[in-house]
Amino acid sequence: MYFFTADEHYYHANIIRYCNRPFKNVEEMNEALIDNHNSVVESGDTVVHAGDFTLLKDRKKIQQHLIDRLNGNHIFLRGSHDYWLSRKHSIQIWEHNLAGQFVVVCHYALRVWARSHYNSWHLFAHSHGGLDPIGKSWDIGVDTNNFFPYSLDQINDIMKDRPDNPNLIPPDQRRGKRETW
Repeated sequence: MYFFTADEHYYHANIIRYCNRPFKNVEEMNEALIDNHNSVVESGDTVVHAGDFTLLKDRKKIQQHLIDRLNGNHIFLRGSHDYWLSRKHSIQIWEHNLAGQFVVVCHYALRVWARSHYNSWHLFAHSHGGLDPIGKSWDIGVDTNNFFPYSLDQINDIMKDRPDNPNLIPPDQRRGKRETW
């Protein structure tokens, strides 16, 4: 199973005030995020973190106090506060075909994205629920899901009710075959 999340901001005390999060302090927030994560993610699941995981820079501390405590196999995308991720070896955009659906994940919201003209999905973060999605896009930050990661099933249910992407090329207007994913 795949899960998607972002904007956890572990160890970032000011995010509680900035985003009006319902926690007394950073320790309570960290523990709630870890508990929520582990209540839905199992050890064999894959979790795509779309940036702003933590403001910490100490990779050993991040591994020991966060990653080792979180269920699942983790893919980390670089956001605006991920100083612990090497610029040279980290990625900003993750593209994958999941059960026949092409998905593009990035910390930042995009107006168009890979295969958006074929109604691919775009999962983004950074706005903490403050930016309306367009077409088949969705903010996957923890602030938009009661501080839980989204499952692929949840995203699928959301996308069923979302409008088509603004740049969708209708199938009857496409030249040749549909792009294979």
